[in-house]
Amino acid sequence: MKKKKIGLLVIMILFLTTGCGNKTYLKEDKNIVTYEQTGQSLQNNILCKPKEQDLYDVYVKYNDQLTTKLEDLPACEEFKPNSIKYHSLWESIFVKPIAWLILKVGILLHNYGISVMLIGLGIRLVLFPFSKKTMDQSENMKKAQPEIQKIERKYAGRTDTDSMMMKSQETMLVYKKYKINPVSGCLIAFIQLPLFFAFLQAINRVPAIFEDSLFGMKLGMTPLVGLSQGKYIYIGLLLLIILSTYFSFKNSMNNQSGNSEMERQMQFTLKFMIIMISIASFSLPTAIALYWVVTNGFVVIQNYLFKIMRNRGKKRGK
Repeated sequence: MKKKKIGLLVIMILFLTTGCGNKTYLKEDKNIVTYEQTGQSLQNNILCKPKEQDLYDVYVKYNDQLTTKLEDLPACEEFKPNSIKYHSLWESIFVKPIAWLILKVGILLHNYGISVMLIGLGIRLVLFPFSKKTMDQSENMKKAQPEIQKIERKYAGRTDTDSMMMKSQETMLVYKKYKINPVSGCLIAFIQLPLFFAFLQAINRVPAIFEDSLFGMKLGMTPLVGLSQGKYIYIGLLLLIILSTYFSFKNSMNNQSGNSEMERQMQFTLKFMIIMISIASFSLPTAIALYWVVTNGFVVIQNYLFKIMRNRGKKRGK
């Protein structure tokens, strides 16, 4: 079970850092096409036309690979969810509306980087009640751990059908006592993950976002390319990515710990994720990196607020 969880975690990280797979990228001789000026991998399912001439020319070269031909795409400022033909339910329900919202807010604020960060925070705020429910479940699970461990010891080494049935029934009674619903975590993930990945897809598929700049950093540029051009501000961005990831996941995992074995597993997971994110951060476009830093910062603050709320609840209970 532990190996399956770690394997799933690896797949999710790879999915996060590379998009939905190599099929969504332009290719030449089986290699993913990158924009030399920024290091950004170019997708073949963009939603609107690039404005920069150099980037536009690259897409002209690979026009036959585009999901929607360049001449049929609208200008990014004129993009609407119904601007291009229907390709999938996922795209129409999630990706296009989020891309349109990012563009509209970006036009209003005259900067797409600020738009990406604000809408990322907005999505986190919408999901706040679901996150709180998850944290409450984790807190209840911690309270229930002594009784669950007692049941585990009671039925250790007993594999007959009657013992397994009794063990399951006693465990469910403990869950009921502490108001734990094992299914709710999955349901919350079904709500959060589509929005999360749709948001990243929307960013990746709108050239106007990557053509803009914020804090002296071009939104399509990766830290690796930025550093190679002598833009040392990207060192700060890399540090922010790593630190925000560390504190975000550390706080979340601390809230879910219930016993020493689980804590050891979570410490391993935390170290593994920090290494993976640190490596991946060199190839993240600035727009996605800024989104990552801001939303992780929000999670840190969110977990702090949950902790305050729990402590107040305990004091009232006394």
